[in-house]
Amino acid sequence: MEFGNSLAHLGAGIGAGLAVIGGAAGIGRLAAAAMEGSARQPQAVGDIRTSMIIAAALIEGATLFALVICMILGVK
Repeated sequence: MEFGNSLAHLGAGIGAGLAVIGGAAGIGRLAAAAMEGSARQPQAVGDIRTSMIIAAALIEGATLFALVICMILGVK
């Protein structure tokens, strides 16, 4: 195994870890804001929940895309 190839694997691993940490932090902040909004406006819980689920799906999609890119770069 070449030194450059092992650095590519290391970089892919670090990138994947950062992508997961970023996605988890984003969803955590999203959930906290949704809970606060639900507490302030109980009559809007359904709308808040729908918006939260859509935003969480978009964050998950971006995180999954970043993980796939890291895997592709790690294998090359």
